[in-house]
Amino acid sequence: MNATPNACTAPVGIFDSGLGGLSVLRAVRTLLPAERVVYVADSRYAPYGQRDDDFIADRTLAIGEWLVRQGAKALVVACNTATAQSIELVRGQLPIPLVGVEPGVKPAALQSVSRVAGVLATQVTLRSARFQALVARHAGDLRVLSQPGHGLVEAVERCDVGSPELLVLLRGYLQPMLDAGADTLVLGCTHYPFLDDAIRSIVGERMTLIDTSVAIARQLERVLAQHRLLAEAPEGAAEPAPTRFCSTSDGAHLRLLAAALLGIDAAVETVQIPSRRTLELDKLEKSAA
Repeated sequence: MNATPNACTAPVGIFDSGLGGLSVLRAVRTLLPAERVVYVADSRYAPYGQRDDDFIADRTLAIGEWLVRQGAKALVVACNTATAQSIELVRGQLPIPLVGVEPGVKPAALQSVSRVAGVLATQVTLRSARFQALVARHAGDLRVLSQPGHGLVEAVERCDVGSPELLVLLRGYLQPMLDAGADTLVLGCTHYPFLDDAIRSIVGERMTLIDTSVAIARQLERVLAQHRLLAEAPEGAAEPAPTRFCSTSDGAHLRLLAAALLGIDAAVETVQIPSRRTLELDKLEKSAA
């Protein structure tokens, strides 16, 4: 991509199936405060972990194309499931650079002393060829315990990050890892860093938690620099550049979580981003009504 004089001031698009990408947005605002951001939560169709591969690719491409029309200079696919299933396809379709996310298997392999690590992620991520290749490439002598986090994305989407029911669910996933000697836990979904306190209440200091959101922000910085697209902060600017929040749902939970976790009280736009698969769903819903 060849930068134009105004390209550096264009926004970065960040997309997630729902609210989990706010953990990536938090890291981007910290590392790259001069960058304007358009954040899109596809909450109407979350969680992606329960969707088929074609649906995920269809939505990722449609939202990427929508963000290009909004003037985005780069796209962060801040969703492990969407990255695992569709980023290579989408990268070939969009005219802007892309940054994806992947579970932190490599840092887990570097940090684990017991040589046993747990990976908490969606079923789609865990079954993907991209994740299997990641384990084969970096795990080496590391024993990887893969656990689908059924119900965790839904909990975060409804802003439940510490209820008794959530703790029971988490304990069922984490206790077998502890019993097997795992000393490292990879948070393999961008929703899961918001469960940090709940996880800590169960595992204490027995496990190191691997959150890759900071690494994603650093990769974005490298990609923007490579394409000469880095924004420059206005002289004297004390606050990060503004973020535009968009949701394919009503946006109430997005606004609530952004305020609680990022300290941003901002309006959320409800946007319609149709795609081939969602048009099919709408037809089925109308015919069933």
